Amino acid sequence: MNRINHTAIAEFILIGFSDVPELQYLLFVIFLCIFKISLSAHMFLILLYRFSPNLQTSMYFFLANFSFMEICYLLTVCPKMLTNLLSREKTITFYGCAIQMYLFLLFAGSECYMLASMAYDRYIAICHPLLYNILMRKVVCMQLIWASWIIGTAVAIIQTMLMFSLPFCGSHEINHFFCDVPPIMALACADTWVYEVVTFIITLSVIVGSFVLTLFSYSVIIWTIVTKHSSSGRKKAFSTCTSHVVVVTIFYGSGCIMYLRPKSSYGTGKDKFISLMYTIVAPLFNPFIYSLRNNDVKSAVRRILYNIKLTHKC
Repeated sequence: MNRINHTAIAEFILIGFSDVPELQYLLFVIFLCIFKISLSAHMFLILLYRFSPNLQTSMYFFLANFSFMEICYLLTVCPKMLTNLLSREKTITFYGCAIQMYLFLLFAGSECYMLASMAYDRYIAICHPLLYNILMRKVVCMQLIWASWIIGTAVAIIQTMLMFSLPFCGSHEINHFFCDVPPIMALACADTWVYEVVTFIITLSVIVGSFVLTLFSYSVIIWTIVTKHSSSGRKKAFSTCTSHVVVVTIFYGSGCIMYLRPKSSYGTGKDKFISLMYTIVAPLFNPFIYSLRNNDVKSAVRRILYNIKLTHKC
């Protein structure tokens, strides 16, 4: 009977922001602008890292891969959300929802450990500069990147299979703007205690685990800066590390709030706002915090603009 009920649902309805119909067009314009700015910034940075000789280091190798993950992450969530803001039919097929959840979990899980890898790279560069070229060889960087993708893939497969093996025999309206784990679980008409425990364990191992590793790296970096660097160096490094920690905290913190809660608390309007923090806001700020405030990146941009100006004069 569960199997029949499960397969009977051919599509879901993404409620999204239907509870504020008067703001649909305004939200569309705002989210579209954010989407375009984020996408353009990340694509620009990938091209900049690829074609700038002075940016061929492991740090920028990580940042290029991180930008690629962010692009995939945005393309998974934003197009459907923007379409639904202007559409009367806010449906998504059963398998389309499963694919969206899988891709979202893949890129989000991979990004968690990519952030941890980037923090580790900075830890080695600042705390053990003489060993940096040895410890962060290209093969090591590749291993860290592949490990991030493997972890993200494992999380996505396990969570998606668990969620879409649940019976959905009641409402098929998802009180969210994309197919995320908590709102899908809230629709199940069976006991989801085991699923909640599995989600909790995965969240602890992926989000909390990578956050602890990231925070530990930045804590050691800050301690090293305080004890070994000059006052001007401390000010500059503190500014950089603080901005990194703020963005990381927004991303991990909002994720923890969404996934480390009981099923009974799902479905509130606050959930959408919290999800916007890690699906829209964080990808917007990441390129400016991690890259465009960096002096090497600024120099590379100025060099490109100078070459363009010379070409135009010629």
